[in-house]
Formats: sequence, C-alpha cells, structure tokens
Amino acid sequence: MNPLKRQILLFTVIAAAIMELIDTSIVNVALNYMSGNLGATLEDVSWVITSYAIANVIIIPMTSFLVNNLGRRNYYIGSIVLFTFCSFMCGNATGIWELVAFRFLQGLGGGALLSVSAMVVYELFPKEKQATASALFGIGIFIGPTIGPTLGGYITENYSWPWIFYINIPIGIFAAISCLFLLYEPAIRQIKKIDWAGIILLVIGIGALQVVLERGETDDWFSAGYITVLTITAVVSLTAFVLWELSTDNPVVNLRILRFRSLSIAAVLTFITGMGLYTSIYLTPVVAQRILGFTPTQSGLLLLPGSLVAVFALVLTGKLLQRGVSPALIIFCGFLCFIYFNWTMYRINMDTPAIDITLNLVFRAIGIALLTVPLGTLAVSSLEPVDMPQGTAFNNMMRQLGGSFGISIINTYVARRVASHRMDLISNINPLNPASVSRLKSYTENFQHKGFSVFDARQQALLLMEKVVVKQSSFSSYLDSFFLIGLFFAVVLPLLFFVAKRDKKRPLVIPSSDH
Repeated sequence: MNPLKRQILLFTVIAAAIMELIDTSIVNVALNYMSGNLGATLEDVSWVITSYAIANVIIIPMTSFLVNNLGRRNYYIGSIVLFTFCSFMCGNATGIWELVAFRFLQGLGGGALLSVSAMVVYELFPKEKQATASALFGIGIFIGPTIGPTLGGYITENYSWPWIFYINIPIGIFAAISCLFLLYEPAIRQIKKIDWAGIILLVIGIGALQVVLERGETDDWFSAGYITVLTITAVVSLTAFVLWELSTDNPVVNLRILRFRSLSIAAVLTFITGMGLYTSIYLTPVVAQRILGFTPTQSGLLLLPGSLVAVFALVLTGKLLQRGVSPALIIFCGFLCFIYFNWTMYRINMDTPAIDITLNLVFRAIGIALLTVPLGTLAVSSLEPVDMPQGTAFNNMMRQLGGSFGISIINTYVARRVASHRMDLISNINPLNPASVSRLKSYTENFQHKGFSVFDARQQALLLMEKVVVKQSSFSSYLDSFFLIGLFFAVVLPLLFFVAKRDKKRPLVIPSSDH
C-alpha cells in the first residue's frame, strides 16, 4: 500500500472509532430535550444510553467470531453501514421506544468500529513503531468523549437533538466508501463454529436483567408479574450461559480464562470503572441542566477541560507502563482520583460555581486516563498469548456491562432517595419551624405585591414551596448517587493487594484492541 492510501485508511478508521465514541456521550446533554420532545420520563430516556451499552456488551465478545466468519472487510463495512443507517433512523424517531430500538441496533454496528479500527491501525505500523500507533489511537479514542458532550450541547441548543445523530451520516458514508476501496482482508482467517446457544443465552439473560433493573423501581418490583418473570428468566438464562460456556469447545465468551487471578480481579475493577465512567457522564449533565439551570452547551463545556487534560495523562500513563511501573499502582491512583471526584460532587450545593464543578471533573478525567490502559494490561498480564484476545474482549465487555448496570442502578437509587428526602423536607415544613414559616410568609408577600389576593397569594406560595421541595429532594438524591458510586470504588480498591506480581521475564503487554 502506497503512503497516501495508507494515510487515508489510517484517517478513516480513526475517524470511524471517534464517531462511535462520540455517540457514547453525545446524547447525555440532550436527554432533557428528548424527554420533553418525546413525552417520556427521564428514566425512560435513560434507555437511549443503556440500550447502546447493552448492544456493545453483546457484540464485543462476538467480534472475533464475526471477523473470522464474515471476513474483516465485510464485517467492518457492514457495521459502518448499519451504524450510519441507524443514526438516520434515530434522528427520525417519533417515540421513545422507537428511538431506543434503533439506538440498540446502532450499538450493534458500533461494536466493530472501535475494536476492528484498533486492529487496522496497529497493522499499518511496523513493529518498531507500535508505540506510535498506540499513541495515535489512544489520543484518537479520547477525542470522542472529549468533544461528545460539548458538540451535543451546541447542536441541541442551536439546532435540535436529532442532529446529534445526523452528523454521523456524512462521516459514515465517507468511511464506508474509503474502506470499500482501501481496506484489505488479512491473509489468514480461522473459520470457527459460532456459539449460537451462548449468544442467545447471553442476549436473553442480559436483556431480561437490564429490564428488571431499569423498570423494577417504577413498577414496584415483584408486585408486577412481568418483573417476576423476567427475574426468573435472567437467573435461568445467565446460569445456563455460564454452564454452557464452560462446557462447549468454541464458547463465545471463554469463561475458563477467569482461572487467572489477575484477569478476575481486573474484570471486577473494570466493571466498577464502567459504572463510574457512564454514571458520571450521565449524572453530571442532568444535575447541571435540571437543577443548576445550565444550558446544554454549558453542560458540555463543563466536561471539556478535564477531557483535554486526560489526553496528556494518557500519554504519561503509557510512558510509566513502558518504564516498568506496576499497572496495579497506576490503577490505585486512578481509583483514588475517581473516589475524590465523587466525594467532591457529593459535597456541592446549588450555589457551587461552574469552575468548581469543572475542576472536580478534571479528577474524573485523570482517573479515566490512569485506568484505561493499565486495567487492560493487568487483565492480560498472566495470560498466555493464545488467551489474550478473549481476555481483552471479556475485560471490555465488563466495562460496558458496568456502565449499563450502573445507570439502571442509579435510576433506581435516585427514585428511592427522592422519596426519602421529600419526606424529610416536608416534615420540616410546619408552623413550629420558624424557617419554613418565614419563607412561606416571604413567598406570600411577594405574590401579594404582584397583585394576588391574600388567599391566592398563599396558594401560589404553597405551590412554590412544593417546587422547592421537589428540586431540593432531586438534587440531594443525585448527590447521594455520586457518593454511592464513590463507595463502590472504595469497596473494591483492596482487591489490588491480591494481584500477583507480574513475571519480570515476560514482556509488558499493552492490549491493542477490543477483541
């Protein structure tokens, strides 16, 4: 391949990966607008994020099967076409569940855009320049989350939310045409039997469990018959999935590799990292817009400085690993950053300036940079070369799974805490509380000055008090959610002390792709 074609292909696959990553975060700042435009609750709209993550969870461990059986070129181009078509359909959705369905299909298409793109980038560089390839792709994958919320905020505020999906169309068309002419098929393909039973059990089990987590609180858990049925379905399907994967010769997820302690521990830590990554990018715009009154653009800009800092932290992390610094030590520092971020967010109030929230988010971004590569390195540190692709795929699946579970858990937790905080606040609004009496009097006088009668002014004052209670109870619940996520990080942190020391004779392996 001549240098020009090589550079065009390199640009194409990195652009495709960035496009996929932008879509993991671009919708977050538009949730309020989607909720109002489609007549859906915030809990329902959160499925726009969750369905995409579930699709990624399902497709990532299947990537190697699909590449081998369909051909890398066919699978990659087909995924770009599916992703682009579903982006168009997401923008044209007229109902929340129509949007969720196409978002799920978009996630299935996006599964290849990151993992296969990484493989192509590394193949385009000779072995002596693999560090350059790692840096290029690493910086590229950070551009997506960096500009996603900011771009989404600008588009939503100045145009309309469907355009956050439409912008994928020209990029997708360019990528598909470019790959049609430039992407080559590897010389060696290993055709394997597809584990359809494992795939079906995984889809049913994860899907049923996700619905239970997402809708359980809304429908009063097991008082709803379908929640009971889906719980049983999830337990049976996931149990059967584990037993089947341990017994079949060609498992879609090779669970046998969990016998390696470093991978098992890395998988747990990656799951929690996924929870922190996705819940923070979900909660921050919601708090900023619904409670603090930020515009979508302002909400996106909150995340921008931290993401830019993360690019430099990522480069530093790579250098530390190359110099022999233990992945466990870097992961420890990353977890501390996430714990500190969640603690500081738990401590904010309605008067906290935007600059303070931005600084808090810098610690989140540094935490992500310190965890992304070291967790992958830890996951495969004790594996044999033949097991590394499955180990990497499993670890990445755990990150996506943590993200989808995290958002569902947070929605349930917020609903419970809202009720609790509301009860506490209402109990303090009584004639014996001087503060509440004074505030009610102030509100009543204010409405009287606007021309309301004494009776109407008091009624308006009570309605305003109710709005204050709703807003404060919601705000407190979101802050409790930050505390809960930080607690998860703190609880699993001691697992790092059980990680076996890496064999000094083995070269440090930095995973290059998701499959």
